[in-house]
Amino acid sequence: MKLIRWSLGVLGLVFLLLYAVAFWWPRPPDTTEARVFAADGAALDYCVLPELNGNGLRALDIPKAYTPSEPNCHYTQFPMPVLEHCREPIAEGFPDMRGLWLAYDGLDGHMERIEQCGDRIVVTTHGIIHDFHADGTLKNGSRDTEGTATHCANTWASMHVDDNGVLNFHPFGISSITVVKRWMEGDELRWKYPKFDNVIKLRRICTVPDEQRVYTP
Repeated sequence: MKLIRWSLGVLGLVFLLLYAVAFWWPRPPDTTEARVFAADGAALDYCVLPELNGNGLRALDIPKAYTPSEPNCHYTQFPMPVLEHCREPIAEGFPDMRGLWLAYDGLDGHMERIEQCGDRIVVTTHGIIHDFHADGTLKNGSRDTEGTATHCANTWASMHVDDNGVLNFHPFGISSITVVKRWMEGDELRWKYPKFDNVIKLRRICTVPDEQRVYTP
C-alpha cells in the first residue's frame, strides 16, 4: 500500500511539473527579426530554393525566430522565411527537406514549410514556428509556444538527425522518447506524430493555397 501511495505521489509530482512547464513557465525573449512578419510569406515561390554555397550568412548569424505571443501564441499572416539570407551548406548527414509541403494522404490539407542551413532547421506550420539546431541538445532545440483559440502552452524539445536521415523530436530532451519524425522518401516528405496511427505523406508545392494564407485556429 505504501508503495502504491509513493508511486501515485511521484506521478502526481511529475504531472504537476509538466503542467507548470506547459502553462506557467515564462517564454524566452523574442528575438525574431521584424522582417519575418513585415511581409506576406505566402506571396513567394517555394520551388525556387536558395543556393547554399557558403557565400552569405551562417546559421548562427541569424537570430532565432519564435511564434508571436499575440494573438494566443500563433501567427495569422504566413511569415517570411526565417533563413532567407542564410547560405551555409546543410550539415553533413542531414536530409534536404527544404520547401513547401502539402499532405495528400493521412492528413489532407496539412501544410508546412521547411527551411535549412547548417544544422539549423525551421518548420513553419499550423500557426507556429519551430526554429532549432538539430544537434541533439535541449539548449539549442525548439523552445517555443503553441496556441489555440483560448490558451498558450509551452513546448520544449531537442532534435537530432539519426543515421537513417530521420529528424527526431524529443520532448524535454528525453532521447528515449520521440514525439515527431520527419524524413524524405524520394521527392516526398514523410511525417509521423503519435496522435495519428498512419504516416502523413506530403508532396512539394510551389505556392501557399489561398485558404491557408491566413491562419485561424
